[in-house]
Amino acid sequence: MLVVMSDQELTRFKVIQDVCDHHIRRCDAADILGLSERQVQRLMNRFRKFGASGLVHRARGKPSNHRLPGELRKSVLSLIRERYPDFSPTLAQEKLTELHQLSVSVETLRKWMTADGLWVPHAQRKPRIYQPRYRRDCLGELIQIDGSHHDWFEGRSPKCCLLVFMDDATGRLMNLRFSETESAFDYMMATREYLDVHGKPVALYSDKHSIFRVNQERNKQVGKTQYGRVLNELGIELICANSSQAKGRVERANQTLQDRMLREMHCCFQSSVNKVTW
Repeated sequence: MLVVMSDQELTRFKVIQDVCDHHIRRCDAADILGLSERQVQRLMNRFRKFGASGLVHRARGKPSNHRLPGELRKSVLSLIRERYPDFSPTLAQEKLTELHQLSVSVETLRKWMTADGLWVPHAQRKPRIYQPRYRRDCLGELIQIDGSHHDWFEGRSPKCCLLVFMDDATGRLMNLRFSETESAFDYMMATREYLDVHGKPVALYSDKHSIFRVNQERNKQVGKTQYGRVLNELGIELICANSSQAKGRVERANQTLQDRMLREMHCCFQSSVNKVTW
């Protein structure tokens, strides 16, 4: 019969076998295994009676004593399919705890959702084909800025743009501002809000939008926009990325905000409607 043993159990098997063969004393075996002599005697008795399989942990292959009830798993997965089918495990766990008083750990929920086909682990997704740029060293050294056009209010209001200021070193969201359009005036207002709270950054990192860069070169020189002149007066360097992948961190932050922030506002809206109804 094939017996599957861990490294610790293999070591224990060799020592117990030596004790049974009278190659070492029982007290020496207790010192090697870190057990009491009485426990070593119990292992010797099981080894003589059942052989190597007697040293294998008897709970192996059996359900854990700490596993959650099957009915809880069914109700949680049913609730996720019904109300949170496109939520990530972390966000779904937060909503289950906050709105439904269901206590399930994130990792347990991730395993349940993966087994049920509601979530695909990152390791099973297609890998990135480009090398990410290294982060800056200090907070405030480089701030990535971008505008995220989206139906933020799900049809209850016209589509607008969310201006995002994200620190490159830490990935921390430094400032968010809703605006009707992605204009130089709105960026100036958002920059002023950032300066009032966090102080002056070393540089801002953006795309080649006409707000930041004059795209028509004259005499091999690139002119400055109104926003660029403002930053020059403030002593802030403006860096324009050559591709969207170069500022991929703020692009991914936009995707996260469109996923989490939209649902957070949706939940707040539902809560306010329920309060009014009651």
